[in-house]
Amino acid sequence: MNEVTPKGETAAMNTQQMEQMGQFKITVWEEENFQGKRCEFMLECQNIMERGFNKIRSIKVENGPWVGYEYPEFQGQQFILEKGDYPRYEAWSGNSSYRTEHLLSFRPIKCANHSDSKVTLYECEDFQGRKFEVCDDYPSLQAMGWCSKEVPSIKINSGAWVAYQFPGYRGYQYILERDRHQGEYRNYNEYSTQAHTNQVQSIRRIQH
Repeated sequence: MNEVTPKGETAAMNTQQMEQMGQFKITVWEEENFQGKRCEFMLECQNIMERGFNKIRSIKVENGPWVGYEYPEFQGQQFILEKGDYPRYEAWSGNSSYRTEHLLSFRPIKCANHSDSKVTLYECEDFQGRKFEVCDDYPSLQAMGWCSKEVPSIKINSGAWVAYQFPGYRGYQYILERDRHQGEYRNYNEYSTQAHTNQVQSIRRIQH
């Protein structure tokens, strides 16, 4: 088994950076079932291929929530990675209709706070129209009173959330954070670089 030490992690860091690193730890493998080349990270990785990997096909998250991406530079479909083991792509794809067998970039989600999370959903783009405030997990927004399959804009008041295209936490995933975009997602194109629709039918808080 080849083990790679990330470049730059031995550089001097300030106290805040060291504290943040202690909250986040992820180990990635080049092959399924935790086989092949492996590497531990406590900071984001914009392109795993720059570390001598061809791809990531299995993952263990030891600390903190992370988000993995289909392509380098945090592009493509997003997948929430909470604490636990991901031996194959099905573990991170879940019930997604989108098949992504490997990931190429990832970063920690720093603002997740399961006990203090609030999001406001809007009926129209740019935070217009009827709004609906959410502080809990909703496997079906329509069952809880939202009158549409679509959510054209979203404002994250606190914490970090993952929104799903379909009820029951299925379909495309959109990671929505208070500390990105100032928590403001004015239209569905801001949900993800690969968002093709403003369909959002379930949403939940990200565990930390």
